[in-house]
Amino acid sequence: MAGNTEPLPPRAKLAVTAGRAAAAVSRVAGRGSGSVIGGKVSLRLDPDLLARLARHLDVILVSATNGKTTTTRLIAEALRASGPVVSNALGANMPAGITSALAGGSDARYGVIEVDEKYLAGVARDTTPKAIALLNLSRDQLDRAAETRMLAEKWREGLAGSKATVIANADDPLIVWAASSSPNVVWVAAGQEWKDDAWSCPSCGGVLQRPGDDWGCADCGFRRPRPTWALNGDYVLDPQGSAWPIHLQLPGRANKANAATSAAVAATFGVPPQVALERMYAVQAVAGRYDVVTFMDRQLRLLLAKNPAGWLETFSLIDPPPTPVILSVNARGADGTDTSWLWDVDYTRLAGHPIMVIGDRKLDLAVRLEVAGLDFRVCENADEAVRMAPPGRIEVIANYTAFQDLRRRVGN
Repeated sequence: MAGNTEPLPPRAKLAVTAGRAAAAVSRVAGRGSGSVIGGKVSLRLDPDLLARLARHLDVILVSATNGKTTTTRLIAEALRASGPVVSNALGANMPAGITSALAGGSDARYGVIEVDEKYLAGVARDTTPKAIALLNLSRDQLDRAAETRMLAEKWREGLAGSKATVIANADDPLIVWAASSSPNVVWVAAGQEWKDDAWSCPSCGGVLQRPGDDWGCADCGFRRPRPTWALNGDYVLDPQGSAWPIHLQLPGRANKANAATSAAVAATFGVPPQVALERMYAVQAVAGRYDVVTFMDRQLRLLLAKNPAGWLETFSLIDPPPTPVILSVNARGADGTDTSWLWDVDYTRLAGHPIMVIGDRKLDLAVRLEVAGLDFRVCENADEAVRMAPPGRIEVIANYTAFQDLRRRVGN
């Protein structure tokens, strides 16, 4: 049973201590939280440390292209109704960051861990999770991540031998293909707004038919499984058909879908949906996302959108025109250096909004907006963009490193 904390061997204790020291030095030097460098130091000293730290925990892994940080937070809040939780809440989701997070949770019962898509199979092998939540797969960081079908295949292979309960989105064909190798799957009808990565059957390559909310392949019979949990408007439907209201401080349909999946995960550990959903209300922002800050005497709402699926969901959150919008795009290592995904985003949804464009790749974005027929201004930085914005709260949408730049500038 989780919670039985047998002492770490001396080498592992040394690795944890050294990792904490490295993280502290990194923080003092102003280089961030230090979780990644701390984890790297720890794993260098004890390559088996992640497995050792996970041994006493009920581990829940969360992976997806979009929504994994938020869903990790929601699951962690829900499970705190049943016991102490350790989690990589700030999103350091590769093995080093995960190791750092678990090293701080010696008294925890649950480990709720966000995992980068590329590392899911390896982390699952090391941590022996009790549950794995899979939300969606879509194009992202095109120069780094594999094509989505290949990534689904890696998940499928990696999960085939897992004893974990897999909680998976029945509306994403790639997720269904990846999860179908698992013997114990809980299907959630969480929805799928972005469909452009799943028009062909991941099983045989045929064309998927999509009548209404259903989907299936006429060639091989691969089709949407029957979900036992579902998002239905502002409610989560559980396997008994009971409807539980969703009350979140986080905006948008996507976060309701994240809450539905989180409720299904919590239920596998005995936390009732009503209790789980009530606890999720405590989450106001996730690593700065959705925060409203005051900067230069203006109200700015900070929104993160890293790929076409994320931009599509984010456009549904923003206030209607003529609310001013600042868009910021970088293409650094953590973002992926290929910006061709900009052409997959339907920026015509911003028609009527005054648009200011900043970021390292502001000219790439400007060309895309020009082709979309939108009016916009290219600005040198956030300060100029805010000065140029008409009155009213400003919606700020940025990809990953651009978002971090903005948080540092506006003091968030």
